[in-house]
Amino acid sequence: MPTTVALKTSPADAIAFLEVLSVAGVVLDRLNKVVVNTEIANEMGLVEYGHLTSDELKDLAVRARSAGETLTEEISFARNLRTAKVELSVKATALDDSHIILVVEDRTEAKRLDETRRDFVENISHELKTPISSISLLSEALQVAIDNPEQVKKFAKNLQRESKRLGSLVKEIIQLSRIQGGDLAATVAPVDVSSVISEAVDLNQFQADAKNIKLNVNAPEGLVVLGDSELLTMAMKNLIENAIVYSNEDTQVGIGIKEVDNFAEITVSDNGLGIPLDQQERIFERFYRVDPSRSRETGGTGLGLSIVKHAALNHGGDVNVFSRVGLGSTFTLRLPLYTIDENSSGEG
Repeated sequence: MPTTVALKTSPADAIAFLEVLSVAGVVLDRLNKVVVNTEIANEMGLVEYGHLTSDELKDLAVRARSAGETLTEEISFARNLRTAKVELSVKATALDDSHIILVVEDRTEAKRLDETRRDFVENISHELKTPISSISLLSEALQVAIDNPEQVKKFAKNLQRESKRLGSLVKEIIQLSRIQGGDLAATVAPVDVSSVISEAVDLNQFQADAKNIKLNVNAPEGLVVLGDSELLTMAMKNLIENAIVYSNEDTQVGIGIKEVDNFAEITVSDNGLGIPLDQQERIFERFYRVDPSRSRETGGTGLGLSIVKHAALNHGGDVNVFSRVGLGSTFTLRLPLYTIDENSSGEG
């Protein structure tokens, strides 16, 4: 049997050290009964009535004791049938000849982020493939049709459309990556929501005029939020643009703002196509399109509403939609209001 390599640290000292680090830890005796554990281990549900609640954790401790070496494993754990599983990284090692310590790290969020990044890269690869292939084919077609002015004009127009689509996609991927990073500390400042709406309306005015859609704005000044002005403007631009794209010509889009329960509540309403009820939960997903054929015609990337969602979450708010097919949609973006503390003005 291998000789156990012990750390020669008392159970109490080891747990005290892990408490300082805010790490979940459990010390077991030879019978695999819990001698001592950190408070975080209790909060995670790893220990109840002096025993481990996971057979996999017990098995890892037994194998580490038998092997006489440190073992590390990834374990899925659920406190009970009513709680969601969490992904744990567990290291089991000997403290001395009698005790094994389990050091447990919750990797659930890290794994979720890894999966999100992997899915994002796969989606990007798929989405970029179409316009890049189209640009390549159209370039070849232009060379072949060089002596046919009509064909050249047609292919050049399509090439311009695909180039614009590719540019929009790359731009929104960069924007979404920045938002998902969540690091807004350097760019956060008090922002008057009316100025954000005004700029977003200006950015969409040309597109609205092209379809003879009237943008009715009711955005009184004075409602201030703490945030990144550029990201908030981007989110509002996307909501208004979405309303224009999915509205018929000669209609109108309403944009309004009001204070509700210490939140700035911004609404964008249209009388457009509407969204089927079974698709409303998915419209904020990356690259999801309710009508793929219409998105191809309009150059939609499927990222606009995802950007809105992440911008809202990063600012402590949320976004939701009320829609009925044939009657139109109303998107509501809620952002917590910022109140300047008069006592921090530095006067006196």
